[in-house]
Amino acid sequence: MRTVDGDTLVVDAGGVEERVRLIGIDTPESVDESRPVMCFGKEASAELERMVPDGTAVRLVRDVEPRDRYGRLLAYVCRAADGTFVNLSLVQRGFADAFPYPPNEQHSRELRRAAAAARDAGAGAWGACANPFEE
Repeated sequence: MRTVDGDTLVVDAGGVEERVRLIGIDTPESVDESRPVMCFGKEASAELERMVPDGTAVRLVRDVEPRDRYGRLLAYVCRAADGTFVNLSLVQRGFADAFPYPPNEQHSRELRRAAAAARDAGAGAWGACANPFEE
């Protein structure tokens, strides 16, 4: 497994490498060559890598659509060892914002509540950047 950016992983799914987009969240950009790295983008990527380092077993939970327009697998990611809901944890700690991905909205309400609490508390990017999730 490897981290592409704060909301995208590459996982080994039965011997096949799959790009996985964590649905329901958005992190500041850190690898788009057409624009500069956004405030807290590198930190969000590093946090995802810390949460699911190479070799970490994860459970991918799908929603309505299997893939996005870029061919990435859309999933909620949970660490197999302890059940940590990675998407939610990133939002709670201010590394990501809730980002609706209709019709994939199984956890939208929970993620929006977590984002509001993180914003109010000045957690992570909310305290470090003027407009952390605006492009």
